[in-house]
Amino acid sequence: MKVLVLNGSPHANGCTARALQEIIDTLRQEGVETELLHIGKDAVHGCVSCGYCNKNDRCVFDDDKVNEAAKLFAEADGLIIGSPVYYGSPNGTALAFMDRLFYSTGFDKHMKVGAAVVSCRRGGNTASFDVLNKYFTISGMPVASSTYWNQVHGFSAADVEKDLEGLQTMRNLARNMAFLMRAIRSEKEKNGLPRVEHGCFTSFHDGK
Repeated sequence: MKVLVLNGSPHANGCTARALQEIIDTLRQEGVETELLHIGKDAVHGCVSCGYCNKNDRCVFDDDKVNEAAKLFAEADGLIIGSPVYYGSPNGTALAFMDRLFYSTGFDKHMKVGAAVVSCRRGGNTASFDVLNKYFTISGMPVASSTYWNQVHGFSAADVEKDLEGLQTMRNLARNMAFLMRAIRSEKEKNGLPRVEHGCFTSFHDGK
């Protein structure tokens, strides 16, 4: 089993990284391979809806790691995105990256497991958590949960060390994610994945 882990914070060793490391360590104990990409430190161009990816199966911009992440995402059984909270929302760099990653990849994400992790000093965590989970729920990806919302609190990585419940939540998330991925793989091998219907696209363009 493989999980792609994205650190959407500008800081490689900050609060978000500390939370993600707790998950990575636990996933490895569960026999799950992980690959960590630090995506939050660079300027990331937002999606411009140019349609290039529809014809070329890759994003038109090569200014960051979106196309590299897409290859790893295609091979992974799960994806974790971690982000700090900025003004009650995830880091804009992380959102731009996720917009382009999900829009430019035409491969089937159905039944890959997704998880979002957020960190903040005090507030805005649940709102940011909801935003990140929407990438999964629109893509047929089961969302891994824990014993609390997937969040840690602190102004520094040292502060996160004191958030014992937050770190416990990360470990429980990792174990639940590993279990869910194994269960999906087992069922896929026995009975295949659930049938997905396509064809209905409601936009009411006729004005009625």
